[in-house]
Amino acid sequence: MPQSDADMAAAANRERPCLEIYGVMWKRSLLSEDRRRLVCEYDAPDVESVRRVQREAEAQFDRIWVASVIG
Repeated sequence: MPQSDADMAAAANRERPCLEIYGVMWKRSLLSEDRRRLVCEYDAPDVESVRRVQREAEAQFDRIWVASVIG
């Protein structure tokens, strides 16, 4: 189901207090043109911290993984 601006704002508001608790910093998000897929980039101490943020914010996610910037 496509995400509306209101849906994304509500998720961000639920997530905001959790970010500080777990030492996670949101960096950017990429939204597909059909608004069905969203990829978010965070700076975090570990992957489990991001999972905790997402669970406590009741955000839906498929996968959370560690990545490195190349180049």
